[in-house]
Amino acid sequence: SSSPWRSWLRPPFFNRYDLPFLRWLRASGHDADFLGDEDVDRMRDAAALLRRYDLLVFPGHHEYVTLHERDLVEQYRDGGGNLAFLSADAFHWRVERRGAVLRRKEQWRSLGHPRPESAVVGVQYRASDDGTHRAAYVVRSTRCTPWLFRGTGLERGSRFGWSGVEISATTVDSPAGTCVVAEIPNLLGAGRTAQMTYYETRRGAKVFAAGAFCLANRSATVATLLDNLWTRLARP
Repeated sequence: SSSPWRSWLRPPFFNRYDLPFLRWLRASGHDADFLGDEDVDRMRDAAALLRRYDLLVFPGHHEYVTLHERDLVEQYRDGGGNLAFLSADAFHWRVERRGAVLRRKEQWRSLGHPRPESAVVGVQYRASDDGTHRAAYVVRSTRCTPWLFRGTGLERGSRFGWSGVEISATTVDSPAGTCVVAEIPNLLGAGRTAQMTYYETRRGAKVFAAGAFCLANRSATVATLLDNLWTRLARP
């Protein structure tokens, strides 16, 4: 069967959501492998990921994951692997794969034995307005990630970036010690705030989440933030 986007040779919204990160990656000179969901799903266990990679980056809208992929990424984190989610609404729905077809089943947070996405990502889906409203992040804390703001000139209360579309925020299931680095306050209404977060585990895993679409853009400030994030999280 033909793909719904094959005539454009790229997925919907590719230029808006994916291309900015790829441009930054090329300009930065960082070396990376590119894995699709099927590539990860074929791996037998998280040990293979841990042997090959110090950091897994999810640059775009990574909403749908199979049980196997969720297990692998969570075990990778538990083994000390680092994660970076540069958008919002990650790991929201469990899906099942039947050949080339993915079927959406239920939200991870609503399973009989819930596995809320915030327990891994640090934040989870809160709301969407399809991009009607966007705004700048406001820095809330530089103490938990002083390395992230190095060379940016940003301090508590500073504004940067321009994001929105969908937003994610912390919950009671966010890992202990999860730090809200920055916010886009009340972006989609009172209390509907996007939160950028960071946490570390006892095994040394470092996990960053942007909390809104999409962190990567053409801003020099954001490019420096991404450089700092890569430098920190791409270490063993």
